Amino acid sequence: MDSTRAVDREWREWARRKGVDGDAVMAIAHGVRTIEVIRRVAPHLDADVEAWEIENEEANDQQGVRVMPGAAALLNSIPEGRWGVVTSGTRLLASARLQFCGLPVPKVLVTADDVEHGKPHPEPYLRGAAKLGFEPKDCLVIEDAPAGIRAARAAGMKVIGLASTYPASKLGEADAVVAGLAQIQVSGDGGAKLSLSVVAAKADSSLVSPR
Repeated sequence: MDSTRAVDREWREWARRKGVDGDAVMAIAHGVRTIEVIRRVAPHLDADVEAWEIENEEANDQQGVRVMPGAAALLNSIPEGRWGVVTSGTRLLASARLQFCGLPVPKVLVTADDVEHGKPHPEPYLRGAAKLGFEPKDCLVIEDAPAGIRAARAAGMKVIGLASTYPASKLGEADAVVAGLAQIQVSGDGGAKLSLSVVAAKADSSLVSPR
């Protein structure tokens, strides 16, 4: 989902109310847990209380939130139980946005509530791999934020960067960068192995899951 405008709007409104530099907030907010952003930009505030307030406001603010082109088709091409969502948002926020956009809520949903360390720490993605039942090296991550790309790489996973929230020039640590989800195609032979082909802006590549 593309929630960039809603995230920007809610964070800037919060920053205005609290007397915090909105530009400083937005420089680090995307892809990072709310509580960790608050700890960095406003250490004088109660991070738990403020994070709860922001996440609830975001969960109720769907203005401008939209399904990314190609998202539904991509999810439908992956067998159930072979994909999950690892997000820096809370379970409340993630579930609200998935349902608003008409996308399935996966069985594996790792949120800010489930980890001690958020992205760029590898814990979220390692937890996601464990819940799926795969080794990290057999997992592929699609990420739109540098913090998430670093988290996935630190977890030992391959990463496709999606140039949406950030331009491709900011996603250089990914193994490949695409302009849209429609560039990612998944196919299988009916067995355990899935093949993923990418026509990418950074390089043409074919990434294959060994399981």
